[in-house]
Amino acid sequence: MFTNCARTVNSRCLLKILKFNSPALPKASLSTEATFEVKEFKLHNLEEGPKTTVTVTKEDAVDYYSKMYTLRRLETLAGNFYKEKIIRGFCHLYSGQEACAVGMHAAMRPEDSVITAYRCHGWTHVMGVNELGVLAELTGRESGCSRGKGGSMHMYARNFYGGNGIVGAQVPLGAGIALASQYLKGKGTCFALYGDGAANQGQVFEVYNMSKLWKVPVIYVCENNGYGMGTSVERASANTNYYTRGDFVPGIWVDGMDVLAVREASRFAIEHCESGKGPMVLETATYRYSGHSMSDPGTSYRSRDEIQEVRQTRDPITSFREKILNAELIDLDELKGIEAKIRSGVDEAGKKAKADKEISLEELTADIYANPANLEAVRNVTPLTPLQHKRLGNAVNL
Repeated sequence: MFTNCARTVNSRCLLKILKFNSPALPKASLSTEATFEVKEFKLHNLEEGPKTTVTVTKEDAVDYYSKMYTLRRLETLAGNFYKEKIIRGFCHLYSGQEACAVGMHAAMRPEDSVITAYRCHGWTHVMGVNELGVLAELTGRESGCSRGKGGSMHMYARNFYGGNGIVGAQVPLGAGIALASQYLKGKGTCFALYGDGAANQGQVFEVYNMSKLWKVPVIYVCENNGYGMGTSVERASANTNYYTRGDFVPGIWVDGMDVLAVREASRFAIEHCESGKGPMVLETATYRYSGHSMSDPGTSYRSRDEIQEVRQTRDPITSFREKILNAELIDLDELKGIEAKIRSGVDEAGKKAKADKEISLEELTADIYANPANLEAVRNVTPLTPLQHKRLGNAVNL
């Protein structure tokens, strides 16, 4: 017994001596680029689709991972704020769907634009609003991107037309944005995002038809997260292949949990639209971890085991993390440093948002209209005493 202990101690000491006296081994050089295979795309009315062999540089990989990690952290904080009653009203989280926003944004050019539904916090950030601008808007404070007057849905940035609260209404609006870009600038494609729960709206099919006739450069993106409010897609839609539902409009099904697959499908769709062939439908197969909104626990119509299984096997962030580590695009220490910096930055923005003040009563009626014909055009609680409109800032995207 004592002999074995002595051997163990001596072995440990020997290892320490060898480690101390040995010259430091050089760190293995990291790759600058890596190639991956993504899931096969499903095609509708297309002879060929995006390539399934995709390449990503280290710089882009770090950028995509950082953005997805930031969006997850933002939504986690937003959920906590809502539970603390610091955020009021509606609040729809994007957790689980980060690869959709980041993948599409990676393919976009400066002239391209986006309009979405009410899961818009993450999109607002990737389109240029910093963490404080998002969180302060959610908490109704003056540092918010809409001065705290827009709340969870009405956030805007350059080429980002916010989250529309009317189910499916952003689809025809997106076609209008694309038509305006085509008419005024001669370039620019619009991504119009909607969920599977909005996919059966009549206005969606009307605008499919109109945009196909006019060859409008718009990409209709059905973010299929499996559930429209509390109803599964199988119970809500006779045809759950949403990428096929544009009839003569071509469509692509893409794995919405893979940021690189979404990027490639988006690039292909942009090229299709810009070549003058008209609109396209993308279906991103994704998943939401939270309920439909913060008032929905999200477990009465699906099991906790189902959610856990997706988290463990298909999560867009952890799966991409594993990919770039295994491909040696980044080492673990560097990645942990990035994650720590993001957590610190988002948490600091959260503290500032909570401490920030609300706008004054005098500013409540400011910047409602871009060019009001009548300065006394703001309806009051009584019909005969309208409020004065003020212009304090410049309208975004005008």
